[in-house]
Amino acid sequence: MKETLQILIENLVDEPSLVKITENIKDNQISYEVNVSEKDIGKVIGREGKMAKSIRTIMKSIATKNKQKVTIEFTGNRGN
Repeated sequence: MKETLQILIENLVDEPSLVKITENIKDNQISYEVNVSEKDIGKVIGREGKMAKSIRTIMKSIATKNKQKVTIEFTGNRGN
C-alpha cells in the first residue's frame, strides 16, 4: 500500500524526490505521514481538501479489501 501512496503523491508534486512517507503499522491499523515540500502541500491537499479526500478514499478502499484501516496525515516541510 505504501508504494501505491508513493506513486499517487509523486505524480502530483513538482518535487517528487522530496516526498517522504512514514508508515506505522499496529495490528490491522496503518497510519501514514506524508511529507512533501511546502511548495507542493497545496497540490496534495487541493481546493477545500478535495485532493486529500480523494487520496484517502483510494487508500481506504485498498485497506478495506485487505481488512485493514488506514489514516493519512499530510505535512509540508520548509526545509525541503
